[in-house]
Amino acid sequence: MNVTFEEASHQFLQSTGKLFYIINPEETSYKNAEEVPNYWKEIWLPFFVLLIAEQIILYIKNKKVRWNEQVTSLSHWIFDETVRFFSRGAEYYLYIQLYNKFHLWDLPWNALSTWIIAALSVEFCYYWAHRCNHEITFFWVFHQVHHSSEEFSLAVGLRQSVLQTWCNFIFYVPLTVFIPPSHFITHKQFNLIYQLCLHTTLIDDIKPFDWFFNTAKHHRVHHGCNLYCLDKNYGGVLIIWDRLFGTFQEEQDKIVYGLVVNSRSFNPLYLQAIFQKSATMHSWWNKIGTFWKGPSWYPGAPRLGLDQYKTYVTPRYAYDPYIPTWQVLYVFLHFASVIIYHYRLHLMDFSNSISMYMVLGNVLTLISIGMLFDRDNRIALFEFARCIFSLYITPYDQSVLNTYVYILHCFSLYCIWIPHIVKLTSNYAYEYSIMIQRHSKRVKVHSNLKTKLLYIIKGFLRSEHSECEMNEIPDLKINRFPNNLNGISTLNETSSKMK
Repeated sequence: MNVTFEEASHQFLQSTGKLFYIINPEETSYKNAEEVPNYWKEIWLPFFVLLIAEQIILYIKNKKVRWNEQVTSLSHWIFDETVRFFSRGAEYYLYIQLYNKFHLWDLPWNALSTWIIAALSVEFCYYWAHRCNHEITFFWVFHQVHHSSEEFSLAVGLRQSVLQTWCNFIFYVPLTVFIPPSHFITHKQFNLIYQLCLHTTLIDDIKPFDWFFNTAKHHRVHHGCNLYCLDKNYGGVLIIWDRLFGTFQEEQDKIVYGLVVNSRSFNPLYLQAIFQKSATMHSWWNKIGTFWKGPSWYPGAPRLGLDQYKTYVTPRYAYDPYIPTWQVLYVFLHFASVIIYHYRLHLMDFSNSISMYMVLGNVLTLISIGMLFDRDNRIALFEFARCIFSLYITPYDQSVLNTYVYILHCFSLYCIWIPHIVKLTSNYAYEYSIMIQRHSKRVKVHSNLKTKLLYIIKGFLRSEHSECEMNEIPDLKINRFPNNLNGISTLNETSSKMK
């Protein structure tokens, strides 16, 4: 089917309007839930155009673009989309079943009043779902993924927990009493789509629009970890709920983004910390309280904790480990292979075992990318195994995309990781011999092939590089804040002179 330039432009503008909830109520009202389209597919093109435009503008303004944060956010998006493939709208199916069994009122599906009531009701439920995600630790375990970025850009809107949808669904259950499923599915999509473009620092005041609607300015406060930003501005599309329920906060001091205590990794895990906190409690009531009370709660304090005992966050260095340029290129090439697999999954039957292998391949690749950004020493063995697995699941045929993925992993395996593992093995063997020589001067040390091999294997499994290895392989040195170290030393020298 041939599409003219005018038709394509009109379709693009319509899709862009849907990003901002600019839609025709008549065209988005449906009698049956099966008729509601997947609006997410329609908005991806204009959204990624805006995302690229944002990065270009930031570059022109000489603002540093941290690719590790951008790629990590996109990785979470891939995870979330993959889960959507398998769930196939199961939460919508559950809503339909509950509506058919428990609804008390039959609102006309084609009435403007029904459309407006549904939009306001979905937004109201989202406010309370979002608020509980912050004020109940069990829900915060999943929602904190969205707040883990120390940058605030459009890509952060994609950084979602794979279980977030199911955690929030229970807050929409009351709507099954009166909101038709078709209207719920429509406005649930647009409510979340609207919030994608709230994650940017390029937009300031939009008065009087921001008196009633949630804007990027309001949402920046929500993502701040400054004390005055905590537990504020929960609204999705509207900000009126925050004004009514006392959770509204204007932007004041410079905002610090991220978690109050940030995970020093691009693979954030918070659940373990929650269980550790629960284990420190002496009574069972307090152990349970760590899950349903706020993240800042402690025994004897109110449910959300006391502000005077919360961590006061000041501007800080972002977690930004240095990696060489060739590794940045390596990440982008392999992330492109993830996009290719992700695209192919749309076209495949999920009962096919190959599709399951492709999902596993994507997951392993995204984990590997996080390990590369973290400068994890275990990446060599992990990438070695992952490349072999990817070659196994990628057919070498006439397809250009498959050929790209196959050649990429062949090159990575034979030209990068096998030589690198050989080099590391020799370094660990040398490190072992030096250690034996040092200890043999003081005590008698029994050295054999078995102990030597065990030492080398443990070297590969260490998460950080040893001192010997960092000296032997300069390009693998860990430099957490390469752009700021000189400034820190200069400040220290200046302060010492002043004293």
